[in-house]
Amino acid sequence: MSIRPLYDRVVVRRNAEEETTAGGIVLPGSAKEKPNQGEIVAVGEGKVLDNGDVRPLAVKVGDTVVFGQYAGSNTIEIDGEELIIMGESEIFAVVE
Repeated sequence: MSIRPLYDRVVVRRNAEEETTAGGIVLPGSAKEKPNQGEIVAVGEGKVLDNGDVRPLAVKVGDTVVFGQYAGSNTIEIDGEELIIMGESEIFAVVE
């Protein structure tokens, strides 16, 4: 894969959708919710501050992150895989 986000943007691979509920009910495609977790596959250089300095991002490639349900409405398909491009500010937490 060859994608390099700019500035404070990250590229995230969303985790797989749940196929069944906790009770074992199989969900049809229209009832599945998009998960709000994913793995970072690429990061930008960092945020450019008002004084011209560049602040590096707090996340790195390989981190599993939590983001909002509607975060990252910009998607791109690379090698048959749908990826989300979002700003670092749309990420709520890093799962450790």
